[in-house]
Amino acid sequence: MSSTVTFEIPREVLHATRMSEDELRRELALHLFDEGKLSFGKARELAGMSVWDFQQLLGHRGIAVHYDVDAYEQDRQTLKRLGRI
Repeated sequence: MSSTVTFEIPREVLHATRMSEDELRRELALHLFDEGKLSFGKARELAGMSVWDFQQLLGHRGIAVHYDVDAYEQDRQTLKRLGRI
């Protein structure tokens, strides 16, 4: 079951940032991802961007994609199972 949470940002605050609503949503997604509060997928969803576009934005901003040793090992096992390595 999916639901939506709505919160209000005063127009003056939005105006002070000189950003559109979409830009502000993107900034929030980037910040929450960088802080480890959102996964890549959820942050990308909040930003309203494709996987490729969000990855490019992260790279442009110098934000590293969270990829630890466990994820690396899982990827290696998957590649072995597929006969790629």
